[in-house]
Amino acid sequence: MDGHVNFTLSDRLRKSPYYDATLKAGAKTFTLYNHMIMPTSYEGAEADYWNLINNVTMWDVAAERQVEIIGGDAYKFVEYITSRDLSKLQIGQGKYALITDENGGIINDPIILRLAENHFWLSIADSDVLLWTRGLACGLGWDVQISEPDVSPLAIQGPNNLPLMLDLFDDWVKDLKYFFFRECELEGIPLIVQRSGWSKQGGFELYLRDGSKGQKLWDIIANAGKKYDIKPGTPNNIERVESGLFSWGNDMDINSNPLELPLANFCQLDKEADYLSRNALHKIRSEGITKKLVGLVIEGDAFIGGCASPWQVKSGNKICGKVTSAAYSPRLKINMAMATLDKGFNDIDSEVEVETPWGKRLGKVSPIPFN
Repeated sequence: MDGHVNFTLSDRLRKSPYYDATLKAGAKTFTLYNHMIMPTSYEGAEADYWNLINNVTMWDVAAERQVEIIGGDAYKFVEYITSRDLSKLQIGQGKYALITDENGGIINDPIILRLAENHFWLSIADSDVLLWTRGLACGLGWDVQISEPDVSPLAIQGPNNLPLMLDLFDDWVKDLKYFFFRECELEGIPLIVQRSGWSKQGGFELYLRDGSKGQKLWDIIANAGKKYDIKPGTPNNIERVESGLFSWGNDMDINSNPLELPLANFCQLDKEADYLSRNALHKIRSEGITKKLVGLVIEGDAFIGGCASPWQVKSGNKICGKVTSAAYSPRLKINMAMATLDKGFNDIDSEVEVETPWGKRLGKVSPIPFN
């Protein structure tokens, strides 16, 4: 896809408020995410990786769409859709949470932001959470109104994120704790600024609250970032696999459950508030999991690209799992992967055989993140 692509947009396929700016900035490849067009690379995956690791980057992540939940039962509803204990979630704070269905399957893994006592946003990954939550609310009959607000996130990520943010805002930004946020304006543009982002390099997400001002916000940040050699970027597959950041739709989905993931700190199965998947998750915990998401270090020449579709994993002649994400780390000089492996095959240092696009290769189970 390039700057001369012709396509028809509808309510099911939307352009980001930053779309034209990303084309001018040199976006080379795009994907469809949450029914929106999202850039995936500018200079190439490895060059974009080093820009993120060494400097500061700005990302169009407007496809990280928001689901707004308000009403008298909004807090009760948000507690109901996750096993994460939200009883201490403050106004002005966000928390990463797994949304699960009646079988314990993972619907999504958003950041839940609390804007007021009964006002929440779910900042979602790639799935139709708006439709699912509205259907659930209809069945429950609770006092909640669920809609999509005019909100378009733009991320600033990389080790030079704070100097840039201090130039753009007051000193209060350095005091924001991770996942906490503040409502503010930047040259008349309404924003929520949150310390967060889909990388481990540090940064912020600016939730634009007026889509008509996307080009203006992009230009302000790009101009302020010139002194730091800011680069346009995107969520980077190499960095996120290296850092152990999981992707809904790849590493987890509705056929996964939270107990299979190394995310115990984000699931409180015995929390006081009622939640939809309580019985299912308690049963899974009691019976024990049959598979687990782990890391793999895979031998051989450097991977070219990632894992577009799952790779089969075997032990002997037995299929024992699948690779769901993969990348070559130019920093660590290893082929990394995330894989869901059956019980008995997922212990650290266990060896398996991976069916890669370049043939069979030996893999060894590794902790996540990679280092």
